[in-house]
Amino acid sequence: MDRRSVTVKRETKETRIDLSLEMESRTLSISTGLPFFDHMLNAMAFHGKFGLIVQADGDLEVDPHHLVEDTGIVLGQALREIIGTYGPVSRFGHGIIPMDEALSEATIDASGRAFLVFKAEFPQEYSGNFHMPLLNEFFTALAHAGGLTLHLDCRYGSNSHHMAEALFKALGKAIETSFTPEQKGEVLSTKGIL
Repeated sequence: MDRRSVTVKRETKETRIDLSLEMESRTLSISTGLPFFDHMLNAMAFHGKFGLIVQADGDLEVDPHHLVEDTGIVLGQALREIIGTYGPVSRFGHGIIPMDEALSEATIDASGRAFLVFKAEFPQEYSGNFHMPLLNEFFTALAHAGGLTLHLDCRYGSNSHHMAEALFKALGKAIETSFTPEQKGEVLSTKGIL
């Protein structure tokens, strides 16, 4: 099979994001100006075994919110475009990852129906300079732009960094499984259409 890849660009008055997603690649190059966020995206793609190139610039002097949310939008658009361009995928994916004292879980239905359930009680409000509530903005944008039903659960932990990193790794594994090409080329729905 040829390498499935898409490139998505988004430019607003607040952000400029260039993103390339390559499902059968391991190329990683992520630069958002937010080191913790870069680390999370890198962990997600590495453990999901897909290539991800992100160059994002934004009005960080105002607030990282716009950049984090818009990165979620662009990644979601890229995942949706993978299906639109290359055809049906396995649809369902799941990952559960421990990281020291933390355990996090991600479950995906690449159904075209956007829905997010995100459960996380981070004990520390910041990891480095990154405000942890921004993760909700990223996941909300990802689910809606990608047409994903996304359930994310930081089951427990005492270190916010560990909890979030386990979650991003679990999300990567779930993406890997759910975006595996459907071998028979059929849409996996009893309706015959998503």
